[in-house]
Amino acid sequence: MVDLPRLPDDPSKLAREPLREQIRQVLVEGLLSGRWQPGERIVERRIATELNVSQAPVREALRELETLRLIETVPNKGARVRAFGVQDMAEIYPVRAGLELVAAQLAAPRLAKDPSALEHEVEALKDATARGDVTEQIRHSVEFHREIVKAADNSVLLHTWESLGVEVWTALSVRWLDMELHAKAADHAQITRAFREGDPAVGQMLSEHVLNYVEAALRTHGGGR
Repeated sequence: MVDLPRLPDDPSKLAREPLREQIRQVLVEGLLSGRWQPGERIVERRIATELNVSQAPVREALRELETLRLIETVPNKGARVRAFGVQDMAEIYPVRAGLELVAAQLAAPRLAKDPSALEHEVEALKDATARGDVTEQIRHSVEFHREIVKAADNSVLLHTWESLGVEVWTALSVRWLDMELHAKAADHAQITRAFREGDPAVGQMLSEHVLNYVEAALRTHGGGR
């Protein structure tokens, strides 16, 4: 039986974070750590029993992971782990880079006036890096990019960006590449400075920063899954 962590007992934690999201995080951690291998079934009822929850939020979490192409549903067999890999990144990251290029162009006037949200995430990422907290590094790295997309003030753009599962794929890239995010903190500081100074090249700078993830992955893994 898979040894999954239990949900937090702190009621305030449950209030801050939807149950479905907590379950999704547990499942993603299982995928990242290799608890479930490609082709292996993830049994909805078993997960619900181990986490002491109903099957409905587990089903919702699995549906989200299917949307992200991390699992697949096989007729009469249920959910199983896809053989996802670097090639999936090679398809997703150019789309993300294009969205963030547009976001940067739309957000530039607003962030030139007030880049404080970006500055906060840069400092938080530096602090998490100094403490060696990889989970927080990933979170603040993603939040930096989310703040740019939010500043574009375009709900369709934000929804599309969120649908890519940026946090999950960032975590995957860190695990696959054994990559420290201190270099990303330096990039984020440079991008923030470009927004503050109204640099017209900031969109291209952000796009290239995103594409560096997949380029590094392809160099390391030769483009294979």
